[in-house]
Amino acid sequence: MNWIIEQDNEDKKIQEEIIKQGVLPKHIAVIMDGNGRWAIERGLSRTEGHQEGIESVRDIVKASSQLGIKYLTLYAFSLENWKRPIAEVGILMKLLEHYLRQELDELHKNNVRLLTIGKSSSLPKVIQKLLHESFETTKDNDGLTLTLALSYSGRWDIVRAVQMIALDVRRGRVSPEDITEELFSTYLQTEKMPYPDLLIRTSGEMRLSNFLLWEMAYGEIYITDKFWPEFRRNDLYDSILNYMHRERRYGRTSAQIASQGEVNQNDSYIQRVINAFKSK
Repeated sequence: MNWIIEQDNEDKKIQEEIIKQGVLPKHIAVIMDGNGRWAIERGLSRTEGHQEGIESVRDIVKASSQLGIKYLTLYAFSLENWKRPIAEVGILMKLLEHYLRQELDELHKNNVRLLTIGKSSSLPKVIQKLLHESFETTKDNDGLTLTLALSYSGRWDIVRAVQMIALDVRRGRVSPEDITEELFSTYLQTEKMPYPDLLIRTSGEMRLSNFLLWEMAYGEIYITDKFWPEFRRNDLYDSILNYMHRERRYGRTSAQIASQGEVNQNDSYIQRVINAFKSK
């Protein structure tokens, strides 16, 4: 199924209007929270909540791809989630297996590249095998990069990076003086993706929950009270529009940002003049 062809005209118009508003976030990260509470409020089982949550995943992945978002990272299962009841963990793993088996072909046909971050060695062997097959199948796709954070912990990844740097120092490959923020970032599992521009958290909770702790230093955060199974493309559009109307200062003042904007505009104008001169 081609997601562009299947998209209805009204949704296309909404996306076109969003794109006109300014620069889209290149990387959106999502803490998908509230499946269980959504189900309990409706007298359903937690399993049904997780199943409905997968429908939200499908819609948000499609909408992101259609909009031209380059990176989407979903917090699917944390290291701490292994502490949940064994039965629920088993159900989550089965749902993940089902998703990978059922969605891979459609993701591939729509130019989506699939990646994961997290302690993948702790996942069931069948999941590890499916993930490897998914990576190989989609590795050359250059549309949306969909990253599933599985058995993931921001602190775990930072500690892991420190351990790897320490080993390289011991081996003489790196000296302590070489260690910078840029070098440190290359040891994280997220090294091949840009830092998130926008982090969306559903269910109204106001915390990072050990997700992308290093990477979110200057990322914008959007909180919605909606539970994840309720969160669909129109909610994604709201979050993106909210982001697009924020001023990202990265520690600078508004005046500095405005000044830099003027410089950038002037540079662009100068470059156009130079190009026009060269073409004569």
